[in-house]
Amino acid sequence: QGFKDNLHAVFCLAENAVGPRATRPDDIHVLYSGKTVEINNTDAEGRLILADGVAYACKDLGADIILDMATLTGAQGIATGKYHAAVLTNNEEWEKACVKAGRNCGDLVHPLVYCPELHFSEFTSAVADMKNSVADRDNTPSSCAGLFIASHIGFDWPGVWVHIDIAAPVHAGERATGYGVALLLSLFGGASEDPLLNLVSPLGCNGDSPPEGMERDSKRRRLV
Repeated sequence: QGFKDNLHAVFCLAENAVGPRATRPDDIHVLYSGKTVEINNTDAEGRLILADGVAYACKDLGADIILDMATLTGAQGIATGKYHAAVLTNNEEWEKACVKAGRNCGDLVHPLVYCPELHFSEFTSAVADMKNSVADRDNTPSSCAGLFIASHIGFDWPGVWVHIDIAAPVHAGERATGYGVALLLSLFGGASEDPLLNLVSPLGCNGDSPPEGMERDSKRRRLV
């Protein structure tokens, strides 16, 4: 799409299968950030590799903006419903931008509570820097799961961190919806050379009126 900034895509993938090297309860892992994690829930495994992914983006890629997106928690569907993904971020402007981008493109988003000073204690461990799952599942577990990932960048990191939990809206019954593609294009579209993406992006746009010819081009492409 003619993206004009330095953009990296980091795919956090691992085979989730039983084997002799499988993670067991009470294991302690040293993650890529250097922090230690006590495993108290082997079903909370996705956040481990996501934590490595954001740490890699920070340490090796020198990213200023890190957005992680994953089908992370079943609790997301309870928190924000089947049609809205949940967004958690350390930046209010980007929280608003995610909501607006979702409305513009149809991939709806709703904010979660961002409050690490009250919620990160859910991961307290006596033998490691943190556990990998919360002590109290009634205390905003989707928000806490995102905070686990953020802790491997550091809550004092000066950049923009955005976490989008898409567990519920990615499927309708047994079929995938493709959720997330349009949201990312809309959110970052202001930094592309595509006139339609410039129009729907809530960031990096100058004014609300499209340049001459863009409105007609946008209408044509919507019909296509």
